[in-house]
Amino acid sequence: MKYKRILLKLSGEALMGQQQYGIDAVRLMQYAEEIKSAAATGTQVAVVIGGGNIFRGVQAAALGLDRVQGDYMGMLATVINSMALQSALEKLEVSTRLLSGLTIQRVCEPYIRRRAVRHLEKGRVVIFGAGIGSPYFTTDSAASLRAIEIEADVVLKGTRVDGIYTADPEKDPSAVRYPEITFEEVMEKNLNVMDMTAFTLCKENNLPIIVFDMNREGNLQKLIDGETVGTLVTMSGGNLSAAVDPKHSSLQPSLDTPTEQA
Repeated sequence: MKYKRILLKLSGEALMGQQQYGIDAVRLMQYAEEIKSAAATGTQVAVVIGGGNIFRGVQAAALGLDRVQGDYMGMLATVINSMALQSALEKLEVSTRLLSGLTIQRVCEPYIRRRAVRHLEKGRVVIFGAGIGSPYFTTDSAASLRAIEIEADVVLKGTRVDGIYTADPEKDPSAVRYPEITFEEVMEKNLNVMDMTAFTLCKENNLPIIVFDMNREGNLQKLIDGETVGTLVTMSGGNLSAAVDPKHSSLQPSLDTPTEQA
């Protein structure tokens, strides 16, 4: 077991599967199975999930809504996704707790750092909903902040692609994947890993990030076991000349989802 405690960040869009919106039951249960396997190893698992499959705060302007109101609507969307994931995990008999940045007493516990850590120590999967409870902050920022607060060993960003590329491989056939890269190089090359607030939080607290394909079965377990999956972002990084051609990578993108820059 390489990691004692992880923070898994999932995008809300990933829950759509092949649908145009909402939650795909097959994809939801796939994620629940992956998380169950990770928790069964003894690794303490915390999860932050986005709400883009339901509503994004940035959509508010297009609807003529106030941005702050839109952001709160987005936070409620993350709570819906978190409740769905909690239900899927409990269906698999995984002990789970949902902690919210907003006070919603009927369905969530309020977020208290010590309580979250205690749940993790008891072997429960902890899901953090409603972001950090404040507008203008993304769920990426919530993932970084919660990971720092609970002293996670790493942030695992589960996406639809198998790492960070030099460019969008769909548009640039010569694009290659970085097995490892530094925080500084990500910023210099303007690579899209997380929003800048979230990324800076990880950088300043020396918290590693791994971007990987969550849709490929077994990838999360491989990471828990210490195998090299996706792209590792650290302070020291690795030899960028070792970036591999995605066609010869041991980890190919999922066949059911498009490949895009992380």
